Amino acid sequence: MVVGTNFNLNNINSNDIKSIEILKDASSIAIYGSRGANGVVLVTTKNGSGAGAGKPEVSVNLYTSMQLVPELPDMLSQEEQIAFTNESAEFRSAALPFPNDPSTYPDNDWFDLLLGTAPIFNTDVSISGATDNVNYYTSLNYFNQEGIVESTGIEKYIFRSNLDIKLSDKLKAGFRINYSRIEQDNGNASFGNAFATLRTQPIYNEDGTFNGFDEVVSAPWSNPIANIALNTNETFSNNLLGSMYLEYKPSPKWVIRSTFSPEFNNTKQNKFTSSQSPNLLYLGEGGNASVRTVASSGWNNENTVQYQSDFGGNHTITALAGASFQKVSTEITEAEAFGITSDAAGFNNLGFSDPIRSKVSSDYNSFQIASFFGRLNYSYKDKYLLTLVGRTDGSSVFAPGNQYEFYPSIAGAWKVTEEPFMQNQSVFQDLKLRASYGKSGNQAIEPYRTKGVLVEANTTVNGVEQPGLTLGRPSNPNLQWETTNSLDIALEASLFGGKVFTELNYYYKKTNDLLLDVTIPRQTGFDTQLQNVGSLENKGWEFMLNTTNISNANFNWNSTLTLSSNQNKILELGDVDFIDVTVDAILGSGNTRLIVGESVPVFTGVPFLGTWKSQEEIDASSLTSEEKNKQVVGGSRFDDVNGDGIISVEDAVVLGSPLPDLIFGLENSFSYKNWDFSFYFQGTIGNEVYNLRTRNHYFNRGETTKFAELADRWTPDNPNSNIPRAGADSVTSTSPNSEYVEDGSHLRLKTARIAYNLPVEKMGLNSLKNATIYFSGSNLLLISDFRLIDPESSRFGRDGLGNIAQGYNDGSYPNPRVLTLGLNVTF
Repeated sequence: MVVGTNFNLNNINSNDIKSIEILKDASSIAIYGSRGANGVVLVTTKNGSGAGAGKPEVSVNLYTSMQLVPELPDMLSQEEQIAFTNESAEFRSAALPFPNDPSTYPDNDWFDLLLGTAPIFNTDVSISGATDNVNYYTSLNYFNQEGIVESTGIEKYIFRSNLDIKLSDKLKAGFRINYSRIEQDNGNASFGNAFATLRTQPIYNEDGTFNGFDEVVSAPWSNPIANIALNTNETFSNNLLGSMYLEYKPSPKWVIRSTFSPEFNNTKQNKFTSSQSPNLLYLGEGGNASVRTVASSGWNNENTVQYQSDFGGNHTITALAGASFQKVSTEITEAEAFGITSDAAGFNNLGFSDPIRSKVSSDYNSFQIASFFGRLNYSYKDKYLLTLVGRTDGSSVFAPGNQYEFYPSIAGAWKVTEEPFMQNQSVFQDLKLRASYGKSGNQAIEPYRTKGVLVEANTTVNGVEQPGLTLGRPSNPNLQWETTNSLDIALEASLFGGKVFTELNYYYKKTNDLLLDVTIPRQTGFDTQLQNVGSLENKGWEFMLNTTNISNANFNWNSTLTLSSNQNKILELGDVDFIDVTVDAILGSGNTRLIVGESVPVFTGVPFLGTWKSQEEIDASSLTSEEKNKQVVGGSRFDDVNGDGIISVEDAVVLGSPLPDLIFGLENSFSYKNWDFSFYFQGTIGNEVYNLRTRNHYFNRGETTKFAELADRWTPDNPNSNIPRAGADSVTSTSPNSEYVEDGSHLRLKTARIAYNLPVEKMGLNSLKNATIYFSGSNLLLISDFRLIDPESSRFGRDGLGNIAQGYNDGSYPNPRVLTLGLNVTF
């Protein structure tokens, strides 16, 4: 079942998964064509094999977890923040926001108010079995997780049924069905609210009603406690994923198979902001609500013919040919209502609103893929292996003439230990050298990107507003596939009777015709156009070492070490040396660039040099007179890199990359009699993280909370500090700079688990096959110098801007520490 990169893995019960394989080399992904351009995650679910002849096997998995709030960033205390805010106002000659003693103002710990421990409950039951003609596996799963941020959480119901039936000696049929319903509380308050709200901000007015005004900035304030109590933001998703197949073997050498896999998704998001929300009451606007539905359906049909034969005693050949076809359609409908005066119906009746301000929108998109493929596997004495693959993919997202592309690959392997000269040695049990080279393509752009798109553009005629449309983006019918040529070389070895297994892999990939939004002349009426431009290389290595350290009747100890490193580089970007990527509308451009000769992306900005220590230092600088007038003693000092006397985006330099020099993981597992224990460490070395919160919590004025280190800021009594003085940002323009970029190297104890396998036979529990009680923890330890603590949380996802803007962090939803107690029982 090809589900695509946007498939939500929450739709699958993790206890239904038998194995997960990652296919990356050119040969293994070639048969998947464009669908495997960035690798393939192959998820295999369980069946009834091993359950016992004819007798059903029932498994019950129960666990409960407690999520603990992780370590949080250090911020100024209430008294320190008041001092900073007053200093900032005083520097601007503004009235002091807090003229009285700090004890007279609230001291709200917003992290404590909005975050807390939260439980998880999980129950799943499966029934499986196998006979000579039937193999079946059926499961039910209920999962409920409250979020550590108030008003967030997820609840899941999942049903799965896998069935294989042998209809005759030559005919076999089966199906896979997975249905899931997910109910999600999206949150009416966020982790960002805990960051951004001053501790002095009152939650309630003197009369006990919710406060909705911020006296410091003299503007309405969205009260997160009120939002949790009054508002709604929820999503309901239903997913049905299925597959039906028919397999016919006219003879032992031939296999004919046809598979049809449908998928249906329906998602509905309800939002309601109460008319009693204090900020809306202050504005007198009434409440608002919206309902958004996304319905998608798709199907995939795959047909294959396989032939396998041995000849000459030493030769084995397997040939496969096939064709697959896929279509996916999506419809989106959204309605928004404003000016709701009654909370009685919430989002269920958008008619209780101001009809003039209502908004309605809808969208539709669809794409189709047609593919034809073949694979030939050849083996000589099971010593020399050769694989040839060819696949032609056609995609509707491109214009006619550019829709089809052919992707070939070749792979070979040499089992060195099968050679005569390796027969009289005792070191290597297996030694295998393999290599592959191939071409793959990427068509991962939205449908209709080759075409222009119409957008609403009303105009006024004779004083009356008239509806209208205009072209919202330029067309480009010349778009074509991104193509990647890949080389993989690997060495696998099993040593000392299988006690040591190691694998070393090197790869090189070059991608041409990158699909990027490129700046075009403004005379066209547009700023950018999607084009095929430039090329990119990725190269790196992966190493895995698996050892059996101790193995005897009572005690076993196994270890697995993984090391990897990937480096990429932009080789060409058409007619330009770099492309600016804007990831934050306030920060603007200059913080992220795609630069020829650099990795994707690189963080860029002006070097931050600390603070100006005296007026004489400012006067002696090489800045222009106008630029000197913008500088203040104790304010931020930046490097005039290009020497033009002006601090601007033109002074931006490369500050770092989100790509680690090394990614590592270490797992150890132990067993002693009926006890099992394991732990897993992971981490990175040499990567940088772009902290998007630095602007507000380091440089900005006193209306926003500040990192604790700003207690040591520049003041007349602390003139040697390199932390800018309070309020200086209101005078000195703070461009994206090196203070935003921090070291992302870290070490995390990802998981630890201890389990006891009950001796069911000794206990007289003859009805049980096995029973295990376990206790586990995840995210138990994190060692990091990052201001926001967790460098692995990310501002952007895997789609859209997230493909380029990696390594950006704004303190997204934190990874909790999780303690779990569970029971697995099999009857």
